[in-house]
Amino acid sequence: MRVFSRSAFVTASSLAVASILAATPAARAGQPAAAPAPVPTAADWRALDPENTLVIETTKGKIVVEMRPDVAPEAVERIKTLTRRGLYDGRSFFRVIGDFMAQTGDPKDDGTGGSDLPDLPGKFNFRRAPETAFTAMQSQSGFETGFVGTMPITSQAAGLMLMTTDGKVTAVPRFCPGVAGLARATDPDTANSQFFLMRQMNANLEAKYSAWGRVVSGLDVVRSISVGEPPVNPDHMTRARILADIPAAERPNIRVLDTASAAFKAQVDATRIARGADFTICDVQVPVQGS
Repeated sequence: MRVFSRSAFVTASSLAVASILAATPAARAGQPAAAPAPVPTAADWRALDPENTLVIETTKGKIVVEMRPDVAPEAVERIKTLTRRGLYDGRSFFRVIGDFMAQTGDPKDDGTGGSDLPDLPGKFNFRRAPETAFTAMQSQSGFETGFVGTMPITSQAAGLMLMTTDGKVTAVPRFCPGVAGLARATDPDTANSQFFLMRQMNANLEAKYSAWGRVVSGLDVVRSISVGEPPVNPDHMTRARILADIPAAERPNIRVLDTASAAFKAQVDATRIARGADFTICDVQVPVQGS
């Protein structure tokens, strides 16, 4: 049974991974005013990888998700496989909570179904290698918070790579607005076809659910999907495709601001100052160019 119950969200995580999240620093209040932010240049914008971009057409509009196989390879491969099979075409958003998330991907459209593929083992963190394209935005007490592409994460500091047997450190995706995760039952090894898109942040999911991507265009669409458990008149995914499979003339022309750029760092700094002690990485949205 693939019931994505509210109680499943609060399953206890390991103390080791939880300690990473607990150590995430908050910005100090009273920081000096930021210098004028640099205007992004053409080189600051990057194209999405067509093979790892999911385009979802819904009854409320289009949603574009950047998938991150460097964070969740098995989850991304499952989403791509089922998308190319057409399993997601016509599926309803059968469970939508206003300040939480929108869930879909069940062939039964009621939260009890899945595909004919085996369930996936629960993998709620990943090992960050030196070659992982990570941009740190906050560092404190042996932990770093920043971005892998558009995915927000908290990780053990890179310096600890010298002390681990595999030369890597543990990192945990953050469930910020727009982050996509695999749904599961209480058993952590029951993710299959169902997934959810975050409408708002929810730290309770971190280190407990597999995050595999983030909405880069269409968060407003996600937030407009009809609410209910189930909704009285549910919205649907009319068609889901991998960007690489869409004819070039029909592809969305979207670029995102490179999170490694000075222009993006300046945006983060400005947001940190504006939010003060309340700042978290989830306050930062990655700018998008095009449609």
